[in-house]
Amino acid sequence: MTSFETFKVLLVDDHQLIIDGLRGFLNTEPKYKIVGEANNGEDAIKLATVFDPDLILMDIEMPGMTGIQASQEIKKTHPDTKIIIISMHKEKELIKKLISYGIDGYLLKNSSQMEVLSASEQVLNGQTYFSVDVKESLAGEKSTEIETNSDISILSHLTEREIEILRNVAEGKTNKEIGDALFISHRTVDTHRTNLMKKLEVKNVAGLIRFAFKNGLTS
Repeated sequence: MTSFETFKVLLVDDHQLIIDGLRGFLNTEPKYKIVGEANNGEDAIKLATVFDPDLILMDIEMPGMTGIQASQEIKKTHPDTKIIIISMHKEKELIKKLISYGIDGYLLKNSSQMEVLSASEQVLNGQTYFSVDVKESLAGEKSTEIETNSDISILSHLTEREIEILRNVAEGKTNKEIGDALFISHRTVDTHRTNLMKKLEVKNVAGLIRFAFKNGLTS
């Protein structure tokens, strides 16, 4: 009998129909175990504290505390818990705010079951996942907003290798995957990422992703 790792999942949405749907197909995957369900942000935080889930699938608009606030609080106390937002909204400022709070993925509610499963697998493997429509919403900045002079100046001081790595980071690839693609060691990739964060004056990978989207460095 083949053994596999089981991941604890928390479902958060104020529409029971959505929760029922997510539970229905996640329960067909042996590696996922639904440990709790919540209909608002306050309960999501409580259940995250009790069950310490590996993954939370979170709505945004809910009565009381929103998914935005809940994501921020959960990431503060449970930084290793992966959060994928599943929402009908794709406004870039909203998505950027959630990225700054450290969310690991963003899907729209018209996503297929296969995309939800694919996104879940990727974020649990340490990557990020943003649906095509969400990426387009973020990348739309490059056609509607002019980069600041400071951004242009910073870009001019990045090496070709750093820009390559920045693009790969924004696509959610791990250090090993980037290293394999560029034929360098994962330690070298980590060094480049650290240098990029210093140059771009950001504190984490979310900051690198925001910069890449803002300046049109993603496909």
